[in-house]
Amino acid sequence: MSEKDTKVVGGDEGNVSAASDSETAGPEINERALLRKLDARLLPAVGVLYLLSFLDRSNVGNARIEGLTTDLHITGNQYLTGLTLYFVGYVLFEIPSNIVLKRTTPRIWLPTLTIAWGIVATLMGVVQDLAGYFVSRFFLGTESGLFPGVVFYFSMWYKRRERQYRISLFFSVASLAGAFGGILAYGIGRMGGVVWENGWRWIFILEGILTVLIAIAAYGFVHNYPDTSKFLTDDERRFIHQRLAADSDATHEERFTWDAVVEALKDPNCWLYGLGFHTMSLPLYTLSLFMPTIIANLGYTAATAQLLTVPPYAFAFLTTVAVAILSERLGQRALFIAGSAVFGAIGYSILLGNTDPVGRPGVSYLGVFFAAGGIYPATGLVLSWPAINVSGQTKRAIANAMQISIGNLGAVMGTQLYRANDGPRFVVGHACALGYLLANAVVVSILGLRLKKENKRREGIAGEIKHVGEITDWKGDSDPRWRFEY
Repeated sequence: MSEKDTKVVGGDEGNVSAASDSETAGPEINERALLRKLDARLLPAVGVLYLLSFLDRSNVGNARIEGLTTDLHITGNQYLTGLTLYFVGYVLFEIPSNIVLKRTTPRIWLPTLTIAWGIVATLMGVVQDLAGYFVSRFFLGTESGLFPGVVFYFSMWYKRRERQYRISLFFSVASLAGAFGGILAYGIGRMGGVVWENGWRWIFILEGILTVLIAIAAYGFVHNYPDTSKFLTDDERRFIHQRLAADSDATHEERFTWDAVVEALKDPNCWLYGLGFHTMSLPLYTLSLFMPTIIANLGYTAATAQLLTVPPYAFAFLTTVAVAILSERLGQRALFIAGSAVFGAIGYSILLGNTDPVGRPGVSYLGVFFAAGGIYPATGLVLSWPAINVSGQTKRAIANAMQISIGNLGAVMGTQLYRANDGPRFVVGHACALGYLLANAVVVSILGLRLKKENKRREGIAGEIKHVGEITDWKGDSDPRWRFEY
């Protein structure tokens, strides 16, 4: 049978049997055509919200070189503290946001969440002192619910293996946000003299207003779950439900239990997923927050530095998409995460090895390309790993929360590494990013080997999953019939 005429039962990543569409929802449903339809309706809608999210969290780096610290009379250390406060708010708002999402709907909550942080982002443009800067950065953390919310959202539409590719594509817009932000900051920065002497305030105000306007429109283009989405036919709804029932636990009626929470906390794999993101979050956020500063310290003007951030981010977008496609087709996760991390590590090796960044700016700029080109694809893949490997809805929710929380500890530390007097080489920041990327390659390799070994062990003691939806004694990913993606 060809791929478009088959439906995987029990998860194609679990090496299980397949059944024809006629055995489930009827031969009139073309699976590939349906997936293209879902992608066209879902990915651009949530992707544009994530683009705005990353734009609004990282544009402070663009504003810094346009005079933010000078006008607010804040020191370099106080600026870094403001960056740290963002992640404090991020952690505190994440769980409440996820609870609200489950009690409402994606169409209501995701745009409302976007409006909330869009207002905060806009108000950052009118802060007058250190206190205002600190408060606005803290409350900007309200956007924390978007990424885990979308991961949960995808689980209600796509099968296990399909989610990894979509989550990586969804994350790829973070690099587009960097490129888009550089272009916007270049143009908006030239508004210096309009109301205010420097143009950094307009960066926050105009980009924040853009976020609010698009979020209002999102009430019309963000869809809910398959059962209520109007762009689907009844046959397509039934087919999606049957695909999910056959592939994962998405359609199970599972009640919350503390046993599932304890199981997640006792599972070494869940901690390794968190450590995998921890070792990526430091280089990810230091690069996105400090790239304009790194480039400006090579001897370029603020306006030129804004424009020079665009090509590395564009390159990162291409590598993220390419690696996601290859990882999906070859069914390999650890290999591509570790490989991307090493690619990024080469970039920091170049940055550290250039002892005269101002005299040889092109060498350091090349290092920025390598860093961005490795960090973004590795992060997209590592964030999607628990979504496809952890079963038991409560356990998966806890594993995702653990991953984000453990990961953000790296981001918090990273915000303190690039101090103003460390330029132009930024040895401490670059060295820590290099060490973290190499550590990531080790962590994900260990995790991949663990998962592969466990799959082999289970092959000898249990049969493979035939149809998750028909299993009455399902034990989640601890069930010996479950197979992991490694």
